[in-house]
Amino acid sequence: MKANKVLMFLLVLCMVFVIAACSNGNTPIENAGSSDQPASGEKAADAETPAKDVTIKVFQFKVGPFVDAFTELAGIYEKETGVKVEIETHGGGADYGAMLKAEIASGSEPEIYNNGGFSSLTEYMDRTVELTDQPWVSNLIEVTKANTTVDGKLYGMPMNTEGYGIIYNKDLFAKAGITTEPRTLPELKDAVSKLQEAGITPFSATNEWWSLGIHLVNIAVANQPDPAQFVADLVEGRTTIKGNGVFEEWLDLIDLIFENAQGNMLTTDFTTQVAHFAMGEAAMLPQGNWMQPDLDAIDPNLNMGVLPYSINDQPGHVFMGVPNNWIVNSKSEHPEEALAFLDWMVNSDEGKTYMTREFQFMPAFNNIDAPKEEIGVLAAAIIEQSDRSLGWHWDRFPNGVTQGFGAAMQEYQGKQITREQLLEKLDKAVKDILN
Repeated sequence: MKANKVLMFLLVLCMVFVIAACSNGNTPIENAGSSDQPASGEKAADAETPAKDVTIKVFQFKVGPFVDAFTELAGIYEKETGVKVEIETHGGGADYGAMLKAEIASGSEPEIYNNGGFSSLTEYMDRTVELTDQPWVSNLIEVTKANTTVDGKLYGMPMNTEGYGIIYNKDLFAKAGITTEPRTLPELKDAVSKLQEAGITPFSATNEWWSLGIHLVNIAVANQPDPAQFVADLVEGRTTIKGNGVFEEWLDLIDLIFENAQGNMLTTDFTTQVAHFAMGEAAMLPQGNWMQPDLDAIDPNLNMGVLPYSINDQPGHVFMGVPNNWIVNSKSEHPEEALAFLDWMVNSDEGKTYMTREFQFMPAFNNIDAPKEEIGVLAAAIIEQSDRSLGWHWDRFPNGVTQGFGAAMQEYQGKQITREQLLEKLDKAVKDILN
């Protein structure tokens, strides 16, 4: 009887061993020679040991403090997952589109790259992963999908939303006796006069082509009755910029800025423009909420607001849109890992926190809170005017057109060409690319 009990015990023990081995997905032979326990004298593996030996490359555009914060976030992701995120930045005046093409031509295929969408996405459709079914899509703010939706399918994750107008120093306005925010062009002209009388430089301007050819030209495009149709007609040769009434009015705004900016405007790069304003040497800065970290780094106590751009005697607008999108490269080595990283960025607690507190982004997702104290006073001021905002349309133009716009604006800024010649050169910038 005792022998039978021993035999029964041994049979049960064998069954437990077999079941345990099967539940691990391995046979006893596959487990031979391995153990979950460290050998004598060895330390247990660190809980933070990387799970994978994988590197994904992000080829991206955004410069400034964002790069450091993004690198920190990538480090957190590597610590959690073992997947290394290598970040390569090409912005701040560089031709990102040309740099990306050169990168691909060299044989390097980054897992993730930036793209503005619309016409700029067309040439990259052979190396995009469809994102329609990704888990974060249900949380997207609807209007942010337009840039990268093709035939009803989504191909990009919006990096964020941004807005721009005229950032102004409230204390300098008060010093000049300006008691109400100028909302129309005549009111802005009056404010400029008061600033000049008080010995205050009205505008801190830059000579950077992208600020001139993208942001400033977009003011005229966005004020068209149907901006998308206007761009399509311009590209197809059915209309012109010269002779367009909106562009004629827009020139009055441009003249006001250029004629009332600092003396070294033509040699002022983006960084100097920002510093000039942040140190109180000018009252207004034609830029967007992306400037918040740079301005805070110089003077975190700047008392600022955001004015709309007006081109006539009607109340003006701020301009809101998606500055860039994350595209997953279907021809890269690790597109699945890239998808996982993007999802983690917008759904993990760490990613959400960095989105607002560190990046100071206006999120493109309705599941990410954006407190004013985190996204900054500039973003908050733009959101307050969102009901009168107009859109961003520069990515509707073929690649290279906005660079041509920028070059023409630089000539006009330097008084090398007349108003009429500027409008002609803006038309030529479109024709040259198409031809």
